[in-house]
Amino acid sequence: MVRGKLENEGGWDDEIDDLHRRRHIAGQMGGADSVARQHGFGKLTARERIEKLCDPDSFREYGSLVGKATYADDGTLEDFTPANSVTGTGRIDKRHVCVAADDFTIRGGSSEAANPDKWVYAERLALEAATPLVRLVDTAGGSVKLLDQNQTTRFPDYSKWPILPLLEAVPVVGVAMGSCAGLGALKVIASHFSIMVRDTSQVFAAGPPVVKQALGIEIDKNDLGGYMVHSRHSGMVDNEAVDEEDALRQVRAFLSYMPRNVWSLPERLDTGDPRDREEEWLNTAIPRNRRKVFDPRKIVEAIVDKDSVFEIGRYHGKSILTMLARLDGVPVGVMIGDTREAGGAMTLTSANKVERFVELCDRFHLPVVNFVDQPGNMTGPEAERAATLTGALRVMKAIERATVPWVTVVIRRAFGLAGGLHGAQFGRDGGRRPLNHRFGWPSARWGSIPIEGGVAAAYKREIAGADDPDRKREELEAHYGRLSSPMRTAERFFIVDIIEPKKTRPLLCDWIDLCQDRLKLTAEGVGIVN
Repeated sequence: MVRGKLENEGGWDDEIDDLHRRRHIAGQMGGADSVARQHGFGKLTARERIEKLCDPDSFREYGSLVGKATYADDGTLEDFTPANSVTGTGRIDKRHVCVAADDFTIRGGSSEAANPDKWVYAERLALEAATPLVRLVDTAGGSVKLLDQNQTTRFPDYSKWPILPLLEAVPVVGVAMGSCAGLGALKVIASHFSIMVRDTSQVFAAGPPVVKQALGIEIDKNDLGGYMVHSRHSGMVDNEAVDEEDALRQVRAFLSYMPRNVWSLPERLDTGDPRDREEEWLNTAIPRNRRKVFDPRKIVEAIVDKDSVFEIGRYHGKSILTMLARLDGVPVGVMIGDTREAGGAMTLTSANKVERFVELCDRFHLPVVNFVDQPGNMTGPEAERAATLTGALRVMKAIERATVPWVTVVIRRAFGLAGGLHGAQFGRDGGRRPLNHRFGWPSARWGSIPIEGGVAAAYKREIAGADDPDRKREELEAHYGRLSSPMRTAERFFIVDIIEPKKTRPLLCDWIDLCQDRLKLTAEGVGIVN
């Protein structure tokens, strides 16, 4: 008894003090001057970002002791430089997430200066725990100075990084919060949803110094890879944010529509919006003059649950809008054409956006509601040089592969190849692909080519030779317009039904209930034969 008491008398106070000291140093990140410099750039630190992203007091850090230490001859700690990443788990709206945040205050967040095992572990943990992953990326990429430190180069190898398995299993979000070059750029775009903070973030394969050396081009970093390049033109990044807090708000919003993983369903919420709500103005939402435009966002907002719309890719591929929303509380994916951009035609950029969106919805069990106003693929010399039809082909493949419940509502036009990409064709292969439940509004018209263009092409000589060419053209258009009435299509059951626009919400809310058992079976990996 006495012996045991003596053995435990000293305790572990010294070691616990050392532990607290190391964690305190880690919490200081790159030091007061580096933190002040970060704030001077209008940027939060890695720890501040995590604090604003996660629910209060929910973040549990892993690997805070990782770093480079120096010791005195007696083995006591003299100095400690933390690893330039902060990783762990937290909660967003009470649901678990894994978080990996680059710390730019330490060696500019350089990916090669970091201990890769730390952030890779966070990613592997997300895969193992089947829980969403959020990357807060602020890294300058590699540095040639590390050759002196390591006396060797690092062989390019991402075999430890489960990048593709992650994308197949859990929602992954990448946020560019600084200059993201090389590996940092890949961290942003290898995701299901990506965001750039305006002006303070850039995404590129290599920065301006490398571009100047390789190509002899002097270019500003924002002109090379800023938000105007990627969220508004290339479409490589989905959304932009006005500041970091807006970016973190968007992360939380996006994840609210997502399930925890591919083996579970998104959460259904009580939004308090009556499922039988009817908006009378929808009956006049589509102008009778087919050359007039309208605001498609107002139509979507009138049909889905109030205040539930979250748009993805608003500033690129603008001829087709892609959104997350809720119907009777159930998260859904929504698409709708916008005639105010490229006449609503499918461009290469909009096709890329739609392909990515369909794959997102299918992977995470979000039923798709497609409000179709599609005049066809974009034409002209630039569209041909851009190989626009290859984008349409990829959209076709994505839709044909999709197994998620799908409903089509043609609100105005569905013409040509792009018009035919409104949904899979009635499960014609007898496999797992669901029925394309399709409806039309009285304003809908469809076919291989729009009436106006078709008449102009087929009756070119007759119109030119008529005493009154305009009147002749109008007579022909009126004739074919009567034949193209959606009622005639409904008579032959080529479409399920023609519906009064204001009754679209009640119909879709019934449909979403009808889908629930199928969604559960799909999430459980059970195939269904049509």
